Amino acid sequence: MADRYIEVSLVKRGITCRAQLLDDRAPITCAAVWDALPLGGDVYHAKYARNEIYALFPPFAASEPPLENPTVTPIPGDLCYFAFAGAELGTKAYGYDREVRAGTTLVDLALFYERNNLLLNGDVGWVPGTVWGSVVEGLDEMAEACNDLWRTGAAGETLSFRRA
Repeated sequence: MADRYIEVSLVKRGITCRAQLLDDRAPITCAAVWDALPLGGDVYHAKYARNEIYALFPPFAASEPPLENPTVTPIPGDLCYFAFAGAELGTKAYGYDREVRAGTTLVDLALFYERNNLLLNGDVGWVPGTVWGSVVEGLDEMAEACNDLWRTGAAGETLSFRRA
């Protein structure tokens, strides 16, 4: 299979990076994401994992991908896939106002932009994710924009994923 690439963007800030899909390490997850593109939604900055931005989506695969190429210590440039039951994220501490509720499933597509991340959540424990892509261009600019998002806020910003 030929290498596949996507663009990950902070739309309002006009910042885009390019990532390669890790089809050899997470083939089922890569296929599910690729087939669902383009995707976009409100961006959030992580509270617990540190240097992470993400967007939440309704499930988009015919069946939930298994955990592939797992990590609890993502590195800069990792794109991770998580699936959560609404009850796992349903406390007010997370700040979600409409997507999260009991009885729902949410897909979290995340980009890690700096080091020293640890996927340990005080409410549920370890949260392994599937690493399905790796940023190959534009990570420095994206990291700068992510730091700005952390400092100035995410309101009105969209995180988008599309085929390159």
